[in-house]
Amino acid sequence: MKRVTLALQGGGAHGAFVWGVVDRLLEDGRLQIEAISATSAGAMNAVAIAAGMVTGGAEGARQSLHEFWREVSRMDSFYDLFSPLSRLIKGLRLPPEYHPFHAGIHLLTHLLPPNLLNPFDYNPLKALLMKTVDFARLNQSSEAPVLFLNATNVRTGKLKVFQTPTITVEAVLASACLPPYFRAIEVDGEHYWDGGYLGNPAIYPLIYRNGSRDVIIVQVTAITRDELPVRAAEVLHRINEISFNSSLMRECARLPSPPG
Repeated sequence: MKRVTLALQGGGAHGAFVWGVVDRLLEDGRLQIEAISATSAGAMNAVAIAAGMVTGGAEGARQSLHEFWREVSRMDSFYDLFSPLSRLIKGLRLPPEYHPFHAGIHLLTHLLPPNLLNPFDYNPLKALLMKTVDFARLNQSSEAPVLFLNATNVRTGKLKVFQTPTITVEAVLASACLPPYFRAIEVDGEHYWDGGYLGNPAIYPLIYRNGSRDVIIVQVTAITRDELPVRAAEVLHRINEISFNSSLMRECARLPSPPG
C-alpha cells in the first residue's frame, strides 16, 4: 500500500466534490493517507475523514464523509418554505446574481458588519461538527492521519496552521470563517478568518514533515478559464478564483524539482 498525503482545497458547497474524490481514493484501497492539509470546506472533509478512520479505517472514513454531507444537505429545509417563489423566479430565467434572495444577501454583506448581519452568531456547522466528529478521539488516536488545518490570523495577516493533537471545533470553524457572514473565530486569544486567503491549502506542512512527500492535491477552484468575464457577478467570481488560488500557485512554484 502506497503512503500519501492529501491537500484539500476549500470552496463552500464544492467541498462535496472533494468528498467524491476522496471517497473514490478510499474505495480503491491502494493508498494509505498519512496526513492531510486542508482549508475551509476541505478542513471539514479532513476532520470527517480522520474521525471515520479512528472508528473504522478507510470504510469508516467513507461512512463519516457520507454522514457529514447528508446532514449538510438537510440544512436547506428552511428554504423549502420559499420554493414556490423560487420556482416562479426561475421561470423568468434571470441570471443567478439577479435572484432576489442572492442579491439581497449580497447587498447586506456590503452594508452590515457580521455582528449585525448575524447578531446571534449562529453557525449551523458547529452543531453538525460536534454531532459527527469526536474531536477527543481524533486527536488521541494513532489510526487517524495527521491534520493541518489552515486559517488566516486577522490581526497579523499571517497563516495559522492548527494541527493534531490540538484540533478543536473552533479550529475547523476558523478555517472556514468567511468574514462577510460570520464574526472572526477566537482561538487562544487570537481571531481568525477563512484560511483560503493565505493557504488554500498550505502544502509546506506536508512537504517538510517526516513521512511520505507524495501529495495529492484536490483542487476545486479553477486556475484558468477560456471565457472572459463580462457581467459584474462573473468579474467578482473570477477575482475570487484568482485570489483563492494565488497562495497555492506561489507555493507550488517554489517547491524543489524532483531529483533526476
